[in-house]
Amino acid sequence: MKLFLDSAILSEIEYVYSMGICDGITMNPSLVKKAVDKLKEKGEHVSLEGYIKKALKIAKGTPVSLEVTARDTAGMIVQGKRLFKKFNPTARNVYIKVPVNTSFPEEKGKEFDGILAIKELRKAKIPVNCTLVFTPEQALLAAKAGANFVSPFAGRIDDLLRKENKMKFDKSDYFPIEGLSKGKHLDDNGIVSGVDLIAQTAEIFRIHGIKSEVLAASLRNARQVRECALAGADIATMGFETFKEMATHKLTMDGMVKFTEDSPKEYDDLV
Repeated sequence: MKLFLDSAILSEIEYVYSMGICDGITMNPSLVKKAVDKLKEKGEHVSLEGYIKKALKIAKGTPVSLEVTARDTAGMIVQGKRLFKKFNPTARNVYIKVPVNTSFPEEKGKEFDGILAIKELRKAKIPVNCTLVFTPEQALLAAKAGANFVSPFAGRIDDLLRKENKMKFDKSDYFPIEGLSKGKHLDDNGIVSGVDLIAQTAEIFRIHGIKSEVLAASLRNARQVRECALAGADIATMGFETFKEMATHKLTMDGMVKFTEDSPKEYDDLV
């Protein structure tokens, strides 16, 4: 399974790439603006465009997802083509993020704007990452429209199930793959957890030979990453803290203390 970093902070991007453990970047306009604003607060002169190009160069040879902000099909197509034309020449690694459905609550008539935009961008040979996917059905539609990556949001499904059942939680808290029961089993239209969403999507793609890659998104802890790998995700994207958590275990640290204490001076002198 490939590992992507969900971040727009250049120091984090450089660090994970320096170790050879990162296969791509996902970011959104809000993450980029926050990162640039922090640098400006420190007195650094940096433009949004220049900042994005730096990230693309660091990630050269691996996908970087840049998101559209329009909500109508025509607008998303224009923005997607513009982003691709402006940034892809930097390192030839731009993927355009398009929401599967751009409707607001209670709004009718925009259900397929995202799908139509995906289709047109792919016709123009622009790689697409379909975002804000919360059901296997949405994933199937995006894949059939030609999306290269389909991104089901595992963590937000876990949040939804806990909120709807008035559970206290921190976003980084683990949520069981098999879901939870409170008298009756908790689910979102048959999806019992975020990892279950990934598993069902991956299974549908496997059964039907769908070539789009399942990009497990909104992952908040290392166990979620492991379970998504077991569930058949092609890619997992996560924040820098989750990368660090993946490398950490109490017994590893205890072992290091023991190894250090037991290491004879004669051996230390050799190394």
